[in-house]
Amino acid sequence: MTNIDKSPKRSSTKFLFASAFLIVALVAGSIYVTFAPQGNEETQIRLPATGEIREKLRPLAIGDMAALFVADEVEDRKAIAFEDDNGGAVTLGDWQGRVVLLNLWATWCPPCRAEMPALDELQARLGGEEFEVVAVNIDRGGTDKGEAFYEEIGLKNLGFYYDGTSPGLVRELAVIGMPTTLLIDRQGREIARIAGPAEWASDDAVRLIEAAIAADEG
Repeated sequence: MTNIDKSPKRSSTKFLFASAFLIVALVAGSIYVTFAPQGNEETQIRLPATGEIREKLRPLAIGDMAALFVADEVEDRKAIAFEDDNGGAVTLGDWQGRVVLLNLWATWCPPCRAEMPALDELQARLGGEEFEVVAVNIDRGGTDKGEAFYEEIGLKNLGFYYDGTSPGLVRELAVIGMPTTLLIDRQGREIARIAGPAEWASDDAVRLIEAAIAADEG
């Protein structure tokens, strides 16, 4: 049986660690809204091994993309479901054959609101047959708030998508805070993500997306 050390020294160390963690969390909360713990047709494009794609992306996790986490193991996300602007059901599989930047956002999240114009600009610059930004609003109570926000700041290039199952999609994707953005390859697999806001219209972001597109093209 393992004996538990209840000495004052151990208790003091735990207190100092907990205090330091709290301070870090409070600072991080100013730029990243965290959650409390909670329980297509087949493409003919030939794809290289996803490991090759990951190795091409890792050196690009610098500058404005320094927070990018490139996964060691891919996750199949094709079945991830939400709604389009007409209330119709869609899945990430509907974009199979394209690289997708999947962004989860909400109007109650200040850093989400701040990065939406950059995502709109990225879509305008690179969006098309090879790539698309898919921004999914997770506000509760319907689409009114999200659609009003699009109108308020004049987003012109992003499609509007909505998930009304909150916290369903958040839980399914193991999201711990907002915003969170996932990079999805042409086969619908998550290969990287950023937890928190990023400068998506920056040169660093464009280089990252262009590398993902080029890698998937072989």
